[in-house]
Amino acid sequence: MKRIQRAAGAVVGSAVGDALGGPFEFGPQGAFSARFPAPGAGGEMSGGGGWDPGEATDDTQMTVLVAESLLERGGLDLPDIFARFQRWAASEPKDIGLQTEDVLTNGMPWDLAAAIHFQVNQRAAGNGSLMRASTSAVHFAAAGQEATMDAARRIAALTHGDRAAWEGTAIFHELIRVTFEDTDPLTAIPDTLALVHPDHRGRYATVLAPDWHPDQATEFNGAVWPCLGSAVWALRTTTSFEDAIRAAIDLGGDTDTVAAVTGGLAGAYYGLDAIPAHWTQPLHVPLPGFGGRVLHLTDLLHLAYRLGEGLSMRQV
Repeated sequence: MKRIQRAAGAVVGSAVGDALGGPFEFGPQGAFSARFPAPGAGGEMSGGGGWDPGEATDDTQMTVLVAESLLERGGLDLPDIFARFQRWAASEPKDIGLQTEDVLTNGMPWDLAAAIHFQVNQRAAGNGSLMRASTSAVHFAAAGQEATMDAARRIAALTHGDRAAWEGTAIFHELIRVTFEDTDPLTAIPDTLALVHPDHRGRYATVLAPDWHPDQATEFNGAVWPCLGSAVWALRTTTSFEDAIRAAIDLGGDTDTVAAVTGGLAGAYYGLDAIPAHWTQPLHVPLPGFGGRVLHLTDLLHLAYRLGEGLSMRQV
């Protein structure tokens, strides 16, 4: 499979998972399959919970902001990403994480806001940096292992002062990178764990183990490590993009983000063509604070192809 197909799958897959999971957020286990018992029947992009059918949540909105900064600034410009986040947060989006909102509105500069929040609250290990990582993972994959994991940590640190969030986002970046190299990301987990900061390696080793199940999580899946673990579990225990997303949403809890992370991994693994068209056609991403812009599938594909240009040049 061409790497650019995997890149498009990662970006679109994450957005699709987000839009499908949004209406089920904080709901019970099994709610998605209870409502849509027949896989492939269609109609799943039905909206609800304040979301229109096919509407992506804050997860994908922030993902797009990262992508557009990387492309327009010609690389990683952390103050620019932070400024875009602030502009978006000030526009009263439908949903925004409490921690992310505080960091973006506390008046502190870009390089201090998250750290000060963490010093005061001592809690900043939410999945809010992981949820927005698909586009940066695509962009930095061609730069190699060290560069992609470093970029993940630095972008995560804009809003999350807890290193646990940095490490989870770095693992996600690396799993996407190896998938682009036609390596099974599940087999790459042990080597990736060796690159995780020692203070956090153990908790990630636990949730990424082959025999781990989300029912064993000791924290809500709004935390970064059970969220990533649940996404990897969904990929490991299913055999198609659609089944992985269904499994992720059926876990309940923070369904939009767990499904977005799952969609990024599964989209990269199975490729763009594996994502059902009846899920991609109604997909749309409003960008509050940016002139009423709304991105659709063609816009996301354009972003993915531009982000993945370095990948396509290396295609043999």
